[in-house]
Amino acid sequence: MAIELNINGRNRRLEIDPAATLLEALRDGAGLTGTKYGCGEGQCGACTVLVDGRAVKSCLVSAGSAAGKKIVTIEGLASRQGLHPVQQAFLDHAAFQCGFCTPGMILGTVALLGQDPNPSAARIREALQGHLCRCGAYPRIVDAVRAAAKTRESRRG
Repeated sequence: MAIELNINGRNRRLEIDPAATLLEALRDGAGLTGTKYGCGEGQCGACTVLVDGRAVKSCLVSAGSAAGKKIVTIEGLASRQGLHPVQQAFLDHAAFQCGFCTPGMILGTVALLGQDPNPSAARIREALQGHLCRCGAYPRIVDAVRAAAKTRESRRG
């Protein structure tokens, strides 16, 4: 079967069952492997993508339910001008080690900053509690999110 999804600003026709997970559609159908398969149960956050600006665990969502919505993966976050401020902040603060959780953490952060442009450290920890980092980079992740918020705020001002 075929399904049409808007992924990273581009309409893509994928030969995949609409009942397949969005994760499968992105990785297997579209070849976008930045979205990671972690637990397959929505507990680790590795598969997080943005759907209409909201953080969604793509292992829990059917591809068919995402039709007609705007999907953003880690591959679609940067622009021609450079990295997204959240991506840059994660690099600047070494907010990762192995990097497996990083795409989901970054997209979760983008969604958080879209709702709360200047979150406290407690709010950041609360918002990202569904994202597991096996390397334990949590303090650096919080620092990166706070730095990204300041960068975004200075660009608005």
